[in-house]
Amino acid sequence: MSEKLTSKYWTDRYIHQDTGWDIASISSPLKAYFDQLTDKSLKILIPGCGFAYEGEYLWSKGFKNVFLLDFSAEPLKEFGKRVPDFPKDQIFIADFFTHEGNYDLIIEQTLFCALDPSLRPAYAEKSASLLKNGGKLVGLLFNREFESGPPFGGNKQEYMQYFSPHFSAISMENCYNSIPARQNSELFIKLIK
Repeated sequence: MSEKLTSKYWTDRYIHQDTGWDIASISSPLKAYFDQLTDKSLKILIPGCGFAYEGEYLWSKGFKNVFLLDFSAEPLKEFGKRVPDFPKDQIFIADFFTHEGNYDLIIEQTLFCALDPSLRPAYAEKSASLLKNGGKLVGLLFNREFESGPPFGGNKQEYMQYFSPHFSAISMENCYNSIPARQNSELFIKLIK
């Protein structure tokens, strides 16, 4: 599994357009969540951002404290073409587990399911460490299994084990507005540190 956790592995997938997870736009559940946010000063991290459609959407809506992080520079080249005025110092090409910062909101969209499942407890702990007290981890997790991965699936009961030690309020609900290809297979999560 370790070869799937390298920058080279993910860069090669982008170069060869082996990006089956890419829906070429912001997902409908995250768009709906962003549309109800009113505080444009929120400091937001999108780890494992890939082509960063979520970052592009937030930026276009006036959120200027958006920070993007990915293991591979490749998808962020495309993002730079789409959003040339996005600040370069708010883009990190790095490993999520070594990133340092203090955020109001972390957006989970495809990082968790791309990680080797053995890293899930560390992901939960790292997410909490990057959030201010009262900060939120919000996004989507698969509520199904896959034969192999990535992506790696799971279920609510499993996820609760990882997140409950680090978050005081946990909401994980079946997602009602998933894209058609992911209907009945996603949980919308909102976790508060």
